[in-house]
Amino acid sequence: MTDNHSRHHRTSRPSRLGALPPWSLVTAGVLAGGLLGGGYGVLKTPEYTATSYVVAVPTDRSDTATALGFAQAYGRIATQVAVLGDAQVWAGVPAATLRSSVRTATSPDAPMVSVSATSTRPSRAADMANAVARALTLHANAAKADTHVELVQFSRAVKPAEPATAPPVVTGLVGASAGGLLGALALLVRPRRRPEEEAARPASVPGPAVAADVHGQL
Repeated sequence: MTDNHSRHHRTSRPSRLGALPPWSLVTAGVLAGGLLGGGYGVLKTPEYTATSYVVAVPTDRSDTATALGFAQAYGRIATQVAVLGDAQVWAGVPAATLRSSVRTATSPDAPMVSVSATSTRPSRAADMANAVARALTLHANAAKADTHVELVQFSRAVKPAEPATAPPVVTGLVGASAGGLLGALALLVRPRRRPEEEAARPASVPGPAVAADVHGQL
């Protein structure tokens, strides 16, 4: 009897899951994902990003193609120790903070380098971006006599007015979408009622009215 009870307990749970309406899993996923995503957006500290731009300018003994090549190189060395060592003095933060918070990008068509810094404080983000751009400019121009390319500041970073992180509404929508997708996947793999379970179901007993009608016909 214990074995029969254990088998019944093991099979009853998949049966109950298989009996759920198809839309219930998707709805539960959407609600759970929306709550988790919205909660993440509320609890996460907003981060701000500021960007400074520097441009490589060829001298009389160089050309635009050379300046473009050096701009690509300057974008790669902007976060190196030599540059960050000078930038940390002007930014007022350690070089390790600059290394984790500053990102650079270059364009294949224009000899320009963008220096972006991210921080939970808008003013600090602007200070870090400008400090790295300034240090990079000084290091590049120290070798101007050899490279024949001058690096000048094109645009200073300004204090950002809005955070770069997504608001709770957006994170909630993303979470709801992901939850709905997981619910739909769970719907595809949910257990189905097995044929032996269908055969084991007791036959339905006719109600009194049906039984009386059958008896009257006989």
